Amino acid sequence: MMPSILVLGCFVLLPILYAAFLSLHKVQLLGAIKYQFTGLQNYMRLLEDNEVAIALSNTVQYVAVVVPTQTILALVLAITLNSGIRGQGWWRIIFFLPTITSSAVLTLIFMWIYRTNGLLNYVLSLVRLPTYNWLGDPLVALKGIMIMNIWSTAPFYMLIYLAALQDVPQSLYEAADLDGANGWEKLLHITIPVLHPVTFFVVVVGIIGTFQLFDQSYIFSGGTGGPDNATLTLVLLIYQSVFRNLHLGYAAAIAFLLASIIMTVTLIQQKIFGGERM
Repeated sequence: MMPSILVLGCFVLLPILYAAFLSLHKVQLLGAIKYQFTGLQNYMRLLEDNEVAIALSNTVQYVAVVVPTQTILALVLAITLNSGIRGQGWWRIIFFLPTITSSAVLTLIFMWIYRTNGLLNYVLSLVRLPTYNWLGDPLVALKGIMIMNIWSTAPFYMLIYLAALQDVPQSLYEAADLDGANGWEKLLHITIPVLHPVTFFVVVVGIIGTFQLFDQSYIFSGGTGGPDNATLTLVLLIYQSVFRNLHLGYAAAIAFLLASIIMTVTLIQQKIFGGERM
């Protein structure tokens, strides 16, 4: 076990402890690095920083929309592919292509689609509908990232569901057929309950991943979180605090805020939905 313990200690435990140390200090990065102990000042600042409130609101909104939607879509796609449709192998490849594509490349493609002279506005103009400034409107900018990530991440969870569906005992469906159950009843009373542990895993992984949204927001806004902080997330705010404002201690405090939120949500979810079926 020693090699694993050393790797975890060097690359997980020590960085966490160092981040905790930084969150209690004001760090001077220019010239010789100096640490000035400030206690809980960085954490108190979180309560007063309007940008933290905006980033937290955007992140929670993003998680609340993306996680349920991608989970439901992944389950629907998996059930469809598991139903024995023609060309099942090809459909799997087509659906999974967005997942293996670089997120930076996908973001640039969607930026081209969303821009004022992009594909989306071109299609709207063909059907004589009004065009829109999709990237410049604070009301829709974050929703554009949501659509992109749902489209690109749902296929990954689809494969997880598909593997789980193939392990569901066929005897359960045969017994349901003898009882006269239709497809909808078999879905509600057999498929979904049997997939409960998989759904729990998918939702937990989805929550952790969506709370850490960074690269798409950074590319969409050029690192500003715009327009009007509409795409500002907690991880992007951490980046700005370190690399733009040189506030390393404050960035560590934001990181611990994010980690505590993810841990709390995960524990609550496990308490409510995990239970004995895990």
